[in-house]
Amino acid sequence: MIELALVPARTALLVVDVQERLAAVMPEEGLARAERNIGILAELARRTNMPVVLSEQYPRGLGPTTRPILDALAPLGSTVHRLEKIDFSVCDAPAFAEVRARVDRPDWIVCGMEAHICVYQTVRRMVAEGANVHVPVDAVISRIPDNRRVGIDLMRTAGAIISSTETIVFDALGCAGTDDFKAMSKLVR
Repeated sequence: MIELALVPARTALLVVDVQERLAAVMPEEGLARAERNIGILAELARRTNMPVVLSEQYPRGLGPTTRPILDALAPLGSTVHRLEKIDFSVCDAPAFAEVRARVDRPDWIVCGMEAHICVYQTVRRMVAEGANVHVPVDAVISRIPDNRRVGIDLMRTAGAIISSTETIVFDALGCAGTDDFKAMSKLVR
């Protein structure tokens, strides 16, 4: 049975391939929304001590991670686990096995680009290996909107929990009235 509740102590955040050359061909409005929401998820991870993993697909060809994502992850410092890959699925990257063992969390929030390729193949594998995977639809993007929809549908079919950034934030926080709630509420407005 899928566990729908998002428990920060069991969860890690994975940001997949939000890189400059990929970003340059994304729909502008969708890219802005995805980068903003990935930033919110990074702040949630910081506040709840969720480990963060950042992947880059062939950075020599696709460039580095975009500035908005790097800025959002900067407060996490050296605790962000970075890895380069050429495999579409992050899970197939040789470095990921070691990172996953160090992170040691059974559940994941997966966001990034492209929804129908790298994000989907990563989510499919994680779910097949028993992880509860939350996919915030407002933090994933593809060049073509139809491909984004296909990716989201495939992730749902694979068994991922299709969600939104705001749903994930308030599920992780669990209650109102805390400093974290107040700070995160301002970000999601």
